Amino acid sequence: MAQVIFLATGNTHKLRELQQMFAAARLPWAVEGAGAVGGMPAVEESAETFAGNALIKARALRAKASAAAWVLADDSGLEVAALGGAPGVRSARYAGPSAKDVENTAKLMREMASVPEGKRAARFVCVLALIGPEGEENTFEGACAGRIGMQLAGGGGFGYDPVFYPEGFEKTYAELGDEVKNTISHRGRAVEKLIEYLRPLK
Repeated sequence: MAQVIFLATGNTHKLRELQQMFAAARLPWAVEGAGAVGGMPAVEESAETFAGNALIKARALRAKASAAAWVLADDSGLEVAALGGAPGVRSARYAGPSAKDVENTAKLMREMASVPEGKRAARFVCVLALIGPEGEENTFEGACAGRIGMQLAGGGGFGYDPVFYPEGFEKTYAELGDEVKNTISHRGRAVEKLIEYLRPLK
């Protein structure tokens, strides 16, 4: 029987990506959403780092789950060099506390409108925070360098995917498809480190 890890997020896109990655790794672990333990509690992501915010979310869900539960949280975002690293840890609420993906992306593109090609470097960062049955905490970071496009391209993915070209590709995250994106993405690289940690555990 698979060991279950509860993912501390209400983002169905993140849940699906994690489930796909775990399935591809053929680990005897299953990823379930926060709904399985009553839903993700409201939290204030007040930390100034991805790791800090991931731990805030993991600890909040762990408080609702059973004492021996494995809980995983993800905090990720886009860092744009021309914007001094913004939107960074505020990527999901760049255009406001309740902003939708399209609103955040539209604000980013407005702020990048005068930035020429060659100066549009960016990177996606993901930190996964894992809390084990004894309360032990570990974090795993992944990053993917690239650039911001001059316009949106592609209908897949979510968030800033339609404007981010990963290094070495002439397609955005949104054009690459899940299978390719999951192997090169910031989240995919963080999950690789997580899987290395989990693989020997029973």
